[in-house]
Amino acid sequence: MSLVHDPHHLPSSQRTLPGLLQWRADTAPERTLVHISGKDFTVAQLQDAVARRATALQAAGVTRGDRVALLVGNRAEFLEVALACGWMGAIAVPINTASRGEQLQHILNNSGAQLMVIEQALWPSLQHLRWSELALEQLWVLDGEGESPAEGVTAKAMPAPGAEPMPAYASQPGDPLAILYTSGTSGPSKGVVCPHAQFYWWGIFTGSKLGVTSGDVLHTTLPLFHTNALNAMFQAMLFGATIVVEERFSVSQFFERLIRHDATITYLLGAMVPMLLSQEIKPQEREHKVRIALAPGVPGDLTVQFQERCGIGLLDGYGSTETNHIMGNGLHEQRPGYMGKPTGRFDVMVVDENDEPVPDGTPGELLVRSLDPYAFSLGYFGMPEKTVEAWRNLWFHTGDRVVRESDGYFRFLDRIKDSIRRRGENISSYEVEQAILTHPAISNVAVFAVESELAEDEVMAAIVLREGHSMTPEELMQHCETRVTYFSIPRFVEFLDALPTTENGKVQKYKLRERGVTETTWDREAAGYQVKR
Repeated sequence: MSLVHDPHHLPSSQRTLPGLLQWRADTAPERTLVHISGKDFTVAQLQDAVARRATALQAAGVTRGDRVALLVGNRAEFLEVALACGWMGAIAVPINTASRGEQLQHILNNSGAQLMVIEQALWPSLQHLRWSELALEQLWVLDGEGESPAEGVTAKAMPAPGAEPMPAYASQPGDPLAILYTSGTSGPSKGVVCPHAQFYWWGIFTGSKLGVTSGDVLHTTLPLFHTNALNAMFQAMLFGATIVVEERFSVSQFFERLIRHDATITYLLGAMVPMLLSQEIKPQEREHKVRIALAPGVPGDLTVQFQERCGIGLLDGYGSTETNHIMGNGLHEQRPGYMGKPTGRFDVMVVDENDEPVPDGTPGELLVRSLDPYAFSLGYFGMPEKTVEAWRNLWFHTGDRVVRESDGYFRFLDRIKDSIRRRGENISSYEVEQAILTHPAISNVAVFAVESELAEDEVMAAIVLREGHSMTPEELMQHCETRVTYFSIPRFVEFLDALPTTENGKVQKYKLRERGVTETTWDREAAGYQVKR
């Protein structure tokens, strides 16, 4: 195999998970690639662990094209199994560890996964599943052994890696590597089919903008079931860096951990920056070695404040699970409050409701397409009509309302479709509404975004009760806790006699958003109610 040292020029045959692991093993097998769960993995050790996990999956009956679900946090077993799927030609289905109820039911049903790896601590998430509707046959349990939840479903402790490493399957760049579920805006979550080469291009484009080199230590506290952390993993692999994966984000210990691991690059979400700035100033904020952070969606005034206080340059940009690192400039070209300019390998257009381009300075929907093969998702798994709708006229319709300035910089305004983004998580108002409507006392509900004192949104629910019924906000919280992700549970609740609707009965959410929080609105945080996770 040719030892090409520049990751930008790898042949297409190596733009796959097996190809990249083998390429990196040929060039630097003893370099530490990952630190996770308190353990270091060199490139060679990770490749061996992945190949042996693939042997165990094969022994369980997993074959090429099969989907393997993972309800696992940031730990070594997640990486080993997810990458093993790519090694053997199967497809990983990472699931948000907060998923439960109808959302989890939909993901498992839509993906058709026959095997799931789940942490023992997350076993309660399986409550309320209708097992007869699922293809699941096996549950591998970490840290214990779960009892079989239904007839025909076996549950056992996760098997040890295989005794012998499995040879890699000859995957192609366009073969699916993972299905990542992103919240639906007007319906159930959609499974974004991400091919091998999409992760390659993610790593190339994002790593190049961050200036990743072989001496860097990348530090992420973001979950591996999301694009951002997986992207960082491929950045490390491509540029010969080391990635440190923390279990979770901690406001109080963030800078101490950067120092402990000699981190030079880190990853933040918009809501994390105001959280960190809300803490008392301490010496550790300047004792680290981090020079830059990928931090999309940070308000412009906070960007400058954070950089001056903590000495970390914040790199804004734009991308999505379906696309790639579409926009972003180097630090010297950053403009606080702007996403930046297109990176050069994408066509970008701002259009009206008829897909006609609009002049600079005029709000419109952002449309994008790639100039590189398989840099974008292949579509939505099992949802051909949604795929056609999103990719109509041969452009991907982002659903984001933006403005292009005359100098080429893009500014994000809001989501065109009905979605909510809270503390880095995309929330489907539809899914939250469906969960709330299962309560017998509730006649109608509308879930929508209201402004947060932090960046992004807070979740509010307007509730109409059935005649003769009553409920308290606390009872609503308890109902939601076993049915939706904890971050989707409304903070604000208002009981109304009726919801504003159009002539044909469609709820006019814009009127509710305009009304917002009132004197009669119940505030979960003000009431001191603690949501169970």
